[in-house]
Amino acid sequence: MGTVIRHSFVDTNGIRMHVTDAGGGYPLVLLHGFPELWYSWRKQIYALADAGFRVVAPDLRGYGGTDAPEEASAYVMSELVEDLQGLFDALGFDTAGVVGHDWGGALAWQFALRHPERTARVASLGSPLMPPGPVPPTAMLRDHFGLTDATFYMRRFLDPGVAEAELSADVRATFQKMLRPARHAQDLWTFATVGGDGSSLLGKIGPGDSLLSKVDLETYVRIYKRTGFRGGLNWYRAVDVSWEQEREQPMPKLEMPAMLIVAEKDPILRPELGASMKTFVPELRVETLADCSHWMQQERPAEVNALLLDFFGDLRDPELE
Repeated sequence: MGTVIRHSFVDTNGIRMHVTDAGGGYPLVLLHGFPELWYSWRKQIYALADAGFRVVAPDLRGYGGTDAPEEASAYVMSELVEDLQGLFDALGFDTAGVVGHDWGGALAWQFALRHPERTARVASLGSPLMPPGPVPPTAMLRDHFGLTDATFYMRRFLDPGVAEAELSADVRATFQKMLRPARHAQDLWTFATVGGDGSSLLGKIGPGDSLLSKVDLETYVRIYKRTGFRGGLNWYRAVDVSWEQEREQPMPKLEMPAMLIVAEKDPILRPELGASMKTFVPELRVETLADCSHWMQQERPAEVNALLLDFFGDLRDPELE
């Protein structure tokens, strides 16, 4: 019998979280990004479970089948970390390997920093660990990319209702235009720069290949038509408050084995953003996927799976391999 993905709900940190769970053995917890779902890891779940891991991929706070509090203040990083801590408790995990992509990568780093005793190893796809800077992240990143408030997607996201309306107007087109391979990486930059002139997140993106099969696309569309995009957008709306909290604490060294996988053609989480990480993550391993864009676990699943198995492989119980 092949690997079966099990679905359940757990209560954690005051919310009800939808969780998928496959395989048996040492646990790996996979954390998705924006605008995604547990389903974003579908090409990893089977490979990792078949290799002898118990693979857990939740819908994070605000997404899919998990509760989505209305207020943006409910999405500060300290709350998201405690969601994950409660998930570990509910599933009986003393420790686990933690893997994240995009916002899930940021959460993976913060969980490892705040709960190192429960994090065996941590891997991030795209998102570097960056210490709190002198200005809020939505301003720092805008200035880093040389953009303005009007032409930087994170600043556009801050106005409640604005991005929700555009992304929800045609959910199918939203995912067709966003989740594209490296040859269409410029389309994601068009999104990130709000059309280049502040006019529209999606309006200037034309036809192009999608990373999603028909079944994949219908899965995203069905769920997002029900939930909308507000929950995921609230992660952005809380980021500057999270920064205020984080800068009150000194940046500790992350002493456990860690891996950052970057994509050569990711126009947003560019490889150079993690250039200084080894100063506070001494056991950092960095891997680069050539000719790959932002959605790397969906665009290059075989390479991602191989890297994860190489990095976490010796945590497996040999009797379950």
